[in-house]
Amino acid sequence: MGRVDELLAQSFRHNAWATKELLSFCRKLTRDQLRTTPPGTYGTILEVLNHVVTSEAGYLPRPKITRPAWAGSDDVTDDFDELSAQVDENLRLWEVYLADPLPADYKLSLDQGAYEAESFVPIAQALHHGNAHREQVCAIITALGMQPPDLQVWSYAEATGHSREVRAAKS
Repeated sequence: MGRVDELLAQSFRHNAWATKELLSFCRKLTRDQLRTTPPGTYGTILEVLNHVVTSEAGYLPRPKITRPAWAGSDDVTDDFDELSAQVDENLRLWEVYLADPLPADYKLSLDQGAYEAESFVPIAQALHHGNAHREQVCAIITALGMQPPDLQVWSYAEATGHSREVRAAKS
């Protein structure tokens, strides 16, 4: 994998880690909490989590990758093991794609030919989309009176050995 592609792959690894951290947190919520829908969010916690996972698979560029059958599905599952496995499959497929990506200016035909975008667009959208919706779930968790998990890149980097404190901060 080339240098730029490895940088992008790390971004997708953070993306998968953040989604799985949120799934792990949400496993502990009650059925009623999982069905909470405050104004300004996509839907319930379960709907948002399902949307994040299935949409990410839907952004995979078809000329290079065969998307999973569940990609882009509107079905909602409360099976956290299934969602976690789908996150793992998304990451694997994005890493395969990033090992041999399309040129950034390659024109993709989307929505059965109704829309065209350069190949970098779904990559940027997949990462942005996941962050935006994970933040919605964290807002719902906060509204429920709980502290959501820290999903920042810094937390991922520390958890995976990609960053660390090297000296005490100066007072």
